[in-house]
Amino acid sequence: MFSSLSVRNYRLFAGGQIVSLTGTWAQMTAQDWLVLDLSHNSGTALGVVTALQFTPVLLLTLWAGALADRLDKRKVLIATQAASMLLALGMGALVVTGSAQLWNVYVFALLLGTVNAFDTPTRQSFISEMVGPDRLPNAVSLNSATFNSARLLGPAVGGLVIATFGTGPAFLLNGASYVAVLIGLFAMRPGDLLTGKRVERGRGQVAEGLRFVWGRKDLLLVIAMMSVLGTLGMNFNLTLPLLAKVEFDVGPASFGLLSAAFAGGALIGALIGARRTTRPSARWVLSCAVVFGVLECAVAFTPNFGIAALVLLFVGLAFIAHNNAANARVQLGTPAHLRGRVMSLYMLVFLGGTPLGSLIVGPISERYGPRAGLLLGGAAVLIAALTLAAARMRARNRETASERQKLTSVAAVSN
Repeated sequence: MFSSLSVRNYRLFAGGQIVSLTGTWAQMTAQDWLVLDLSHNSGTALGVVTALQFTPVLLLTLWAGALADRLDKRKVLIATQAASMLLALGMGALVVTGSAQLWNVYVFALLLGTVNAFDTPTRQSFISEMVGPDRLPNAVSLNSATFNSARLLGPAVGGLVIATFGTGPAFLLNGASYVAVLIGLFAMRPGDLLTGKRVERGRGQVAEGLRFVWGRKDLLLVIAMMSVLGTLGMNFNLTLPLLAKVEFDVGPASFGLLSAAFAGGALIGALIGARRTTRPSARWVLSCAVVFGVLECAVAFTPNFGIAALVLLFVGLAFIAHNNAANARVQLGTPAHLRGRVMSLYMLVFLGGTPLGSLIVGPISERYGPRAGLLLGGAAVLIAALTLAAARMRARNRETASERQKLTSVAAVSN
């Protein structure tokens, strides 16, 4: 289950990530609560912040993926993590001094999104350089376990910090947490990284990655499913704060526990998935998406806070089972020299669809309530998964019929 931790560079990476990501989730909890306070509980304002934070992914990620295939990924990550640290400290200072306004949060979200557009595809493709292809499924699952351990701790820590000291210190706490990941990156042994030959700068490199994916039906299916899940299914940053504050009338500490329930399920799913050693099947990816869609719809009908938290535990488990399988399937189906570009497309549809989805789910949640937003997301994922499964089955039946026809023709000629 923990074989990737035997690799020194990956241990340093994972150790720094769990500290830094705990701070990140504490800050995200604080940011959501700050926006609700500044906007008088506006779901639309939450949607705008989300859109600004993820719009740079739409505009820059494909180019950033090509850059990741050309540059030293460790050095790129040092630059992006340092920039994120400065942004967190700057926003924290504004809040602590009482100077923060809603437009400040908008600007901060846009700048952070720009940094993340470069950070995310680089970080995803860097995993294989640390552990190699044999340990990649395990490392992807452990990376998710690290991420969701932080997601479990971060909102709870953030909720307590907000309730005790206010939202500003949560931003400052996150700024300080980046020191851990920077220490880990600087302490790595570059000679142990499995970098291979770097791609030379040239024209048409982004298009080369797109052509590769277009020619691979197995990758297209995963990316199509992820686009729906990322756009409409994963808007919990909009729906959960409103569900906690408007529907259940609870405070920031309880909201943090609601988010932590989702993360707890995701952590369990990630640890279970760490035992996988082979490339996941398309059937498993789609099955996990079906379960996720059904469970997200179920959250929309929960009558109280406790039951919502319980169902979100299983939503998190289904979500991470799908994402780990999809991530490993894409990475293991892509050659090393194209991995940065292919993963940038993968992250584009996952994270880049969020601005579009937030502008749909946000107003719907504000007008009809967060339950409507949850139901929309869950139904969309469920319908997409069933549609792709049916299309895959039809394609396989056509291929089988074609093979039978060829065999029949060969037999007739032989006779």
